[in-house]
Amino acid sequence: MTIDTPAASRTVYAAGAVLWHEDVEDDKLKVLVIHRGRHGDYSLPKGKVDPGETLPETAAREVEEETGYRATLGAPLGYIEYVMPNGRPKEVHYWTAEVDEASFQAHVFEPNDEVDAIDWVSLKKAKKLLSYDRDRELLEVFADRYRRGLHRTFAILVLRHATAVPPQSWPGDDDSRPITARGLEQAETVVPILRAFGPEAVVTSNAVRCRSTVAPISSLLELTPQVERSIAQGSYSRDEEELDEVVRKLIAKRRSTVICSHSPVMPAIVRSIALHTATRPSSLARHAMLSTGECSVIHVPVNHPGAGVVAAETHGPIT
Repeated sequence: MTIDTPAASRTVYAAGAVLWHEDVEDDKLKVLVIHRGRHGDYSLPKGKVDPGETLPETAAREVEEETGYRATLGAPLGYIEYVMPNGRPKEVHYWTAEVDEASFQAHVFEPNDEVDAIDWVSLKKAKKLLSYDRDRELLEVFADRYRRGLHRTFAILVLRHATAVPPQSWPGDDDSRPITARGLEQAETVVPILRAFGPEAVVTSNAVRCRSTVAPISSLLELTPQVERSIAQGSYSRDEEELDEVVRKLIAKRRSTVICSHSPVMPAIVRSIALHTATRPSSLARHAMLSTGECSVIHVPVNHPGAGVVAAETHGPIT
């Protein structure tokens, strides 16, 4: 027996970001507050999930549509829940998003259907301007990270390769197994998720299925993948020290990076990230359990990588 869920009780999902900028002139941090003329309120940029979208995609898209800034998402801040006037529950997920100096200086805001004005203000003033307690509480999470020097992060995007031809159906060696039609779709649909976090480098195992999985994001961002045999399924167990060295170098470079590998290798990669960030391995263990085409985004503080991972999240393409 199937019971239909009343439309009024279906949760509406949305996503947005706290945009922030460190003013080089007065060395002060400012955050962006939007004014919505239709609602007559001050809020944070956000919007509803479109069909087929994941939450990070929505956050990046809505920020750009409402403010004109192309956001690169940082660490998640959590989510807020409330009931809309029509009685439906709403859940809004937020990330941080830094606006660099070049984008800040070049930006010209154009009013749109949702937002008629934006303002860059101090954290103190933002708390006074914002119309809702829930937004002020979210901003306090960001303010706490700022006070601890953990607000600026880079991401290690641990990506499991897309669906591949099964070993028993492939006559060649394991490294040469290609991805399937479904795998090709996964490799394309994971691109907006990865792009939302602004990767600056791509590292992949030498296996064809991994190299094919990162091909679309590498092409879009014009990045040349770094091929590492030590993170391949057939190599890592023989010399995990080499894998650990790859991860150590990624952390040391402090730039957002996609690292694509295989299911059996994921726990070793995640343990190594924990080791080099002084993070309790058990707190990240679940983020090593990925389905094909899924990725875990592990956020590390730029200024203090050894202070521990700020946040971790897992996302997958909707296919």
